Amino acid sequence: MAATVDPLEARLLPSDSVRIGLIVPVSGVLGLMGPCAINCAVLAAEEINDRGGMLGRRVELVLIDGGRPARVVAAEVGALVRSGTVAAVAGAHASDVRVEAVAAIAGRVPFVYAPPYEGGGRAPGVYFLGETPGRQLAPGIEWLVGTRRARRWYLLGNDYIWPRLVHASARERLRAAGVTVVGESFVRHGEAVRHLDRVAGARPDAVLLTLIGSDLMAFNRAYAAAGLGAARLCGALEEHGLLGIGGDTTGELYASMGYFRDLATEAGLDFAGRYAARFGDDAPMLNAHGHGCYEAVAMLAALCARAGSLAVPALDAVADGATITSARGTLTLLDRQVRHPVHLARADGLEFFLEKPFQ
Repeated sequence: MAATVDPLEARLLPSDSVRIGLIVPVSGVLGLMGPCAINCAVLAAEEINDRGGMLGRRVELVLIDGGRPARVVAAEVGALVRSGTVAAVAGAHASDVRVEAVAAIAGRVPFVYAPPYEGGGRAPGVYFLGETPGRQLAPGIEWLVGTRRARRWYLLGNDYIWPRLVHASARERLRAAGVTVVGESFVRHGEAVRHLDRVAGARPDAVLLTLIGSDLMAFNRAYAAAGLGAARLCGALEEHGLLGIGGDTTGELYASMGYFRDLATEAGLDFAGRYAARFGDDAPMLNAHGHGCYEAVAMLAALCARAGSLAVPALDAVADGATITSARGTLTLLDRQVRHPVHLARADGLEFFLEKPFQ
């Protein structure tokens, strides 16, 4: 089994294991994703250990709460890296935390980042598994414009790097499609619902939501309760978020992600079976953000096996072609990132109906 230890314990207790710093929110606006993400990372580490570990050594996970302010998280990550306590970092958390963490790591150890992200951010030893805006949200935008005739759009997101750069990409695509952006807002955490009247007053046909976590849940609950009818396309809505909303029966709530729990593929069903066998039928619900932590830990092992080392220059030299199999299927790094189909899903009560896959 793979041990999970806290950062202080990891510093105090020497170990012959390869310790991976796992940055996952267990507090704050994204805290709901923590339990599933930790489980998925533990599953990956246990499977790696069953195959002989990394460099012949067992893997341990050092949990770092990624729900705190970015600089606080980065300071802890930097201290763990400088002291040699962790030999690699994997994470599923907000992009502002990633930016600060990458700066603190400063290329000393590899870092695999799992969620959708805004693009760019190239640095030695940093590898991306999630979708950039063009791959994640552009197909859904085009589908809503074409199929649903959504001609008026409002853009609403939290005020940090990911929503701002996603909106910049979306505005370009909406202009190219000949439709109108009737409003845009960036809000601080906890203040999304205050903007409901502003969104409603703009009379949009569709709303692009780059809110995250509890803000996304609160806004969607309030939107449905107000009886508003525009389609909502979300860049961070997954199964836990839909459950937190209380489900949605409007037929107008959409999510675009690389993975959904109900993917009826061989890879998806196999992963769901392994997860249930390890953690039980009452385990935290599988979702894209949590599953990304499985991929991040697995990709670190694949890179290490390919290079025969955890040294960043050696990993960067062989990163292209590093491959893992996850619930999404086969993922291969090219130019230190993964390109993989996304799926547009519509909320149907407490479940997602998968409308369409996009290459």
